[in-house]
Amino acid sequence: MYYIVYGILYLFSLLPFFILYLFSDLIFFLIYHVMKYRKHVVVENLRMVFPDNTAEDIEALARQFYRDFSDSIVEIIKLFSMSKRTFKRRVSMDLSVCRHYEQQGRNIHYHTGHQMNWEYGNHALTLNSGIPAVNVYLRLNSRVMDRVIYRMRTRFNNILVPAQDFREQSVKFMKNQYALGLIADQSPPGGDAGYWLNYFGKPTAFITGPDKGARRLDPVVVFLNCVKIKRGYYRYEAKLVTDHGRSMAEGELTRLYRDFLEEGIRKKPSNYLWSHRRWKIHYKSEYRNRWIDNIQPPDA
Repeated sequence: MYYIVYGILYLFSLLPFFILYLFSDLIFFLIYHVMKYRKHVVVENLRMVFPDNTAEDIEALARQFYRDFSDSIVEIIKLFSMSKRTFKRRVSMDLSVCRHYEQQGRNIHYHTGHQMNWEYGNHALTLNSGIPAVNVYLRLNSRVMDRVIYRMRTRFNNILVPAQDFREQSVKFMKNQYALGLIADQSPPGGDAGYWLNYFGKPTAFITGPDKGARRLDPVVVFLNCVKIKRGYYRYEAKLVTDHGRSMAEGELTRLYRDFLEEGIRKKPSNYLWSHRRWKIHYKSEYRNRWIDNIQPPDA
């Protein structure tokens, strides 16, 4: 089954972009107008984040999200055969702010979020980093699709570590200089396992690993914002946060990351993965000792 699925996706990826985007238009029509894929989740998230927007404004944002999401689907499939040359022409990542740290032998942690096209960030970091780049990913439940996606994600000799095995496998790559790529807006497995703070004004749980790892390992920390220039073209903007992660207080990095992510999303709302149930864990008073925001928790 693996070879059949991979073969179909590979052959489909050989189509030129202009034909792939015709398929994207079809996908948009199906998931937005016919299937209404997670539309209640998308609209609910957008209403919560932009409470002052009219119903028409929310619908316009949702519509553009589905267009960008549909583009992302075919662009990800294109990665099965896209050459390095084509990828570099379409996706840029300016890491000049990190070069002297690389030369100093420092390790660097890059934090980004689910901005489209998030799959391109993995390849962009590998191709633009001056030191070996390691990207963390979530292993899929389907063994077949996990193998298929893993092969796509490692086409440019990318180093991938599953989040489920990160603690064990990190020992290997941390023996040498490295750059670590993290999509840090994931939800923790439970409310008592994360840091709690307001995200777009609503109590939200964030994973603790990026914050704890920075304070324990003392890397340079850089945030990456993805900007969609036009169909198939993206620019990753790097912001230096600290050159000594160990100097930050507990929760400080998570708060800064929250602010950075919100700023990028407000500039281009449709470019975020609104179909993701980011606010699915509800705050309870028992999580009060996990609250890290500068303002009081809702049960204060």
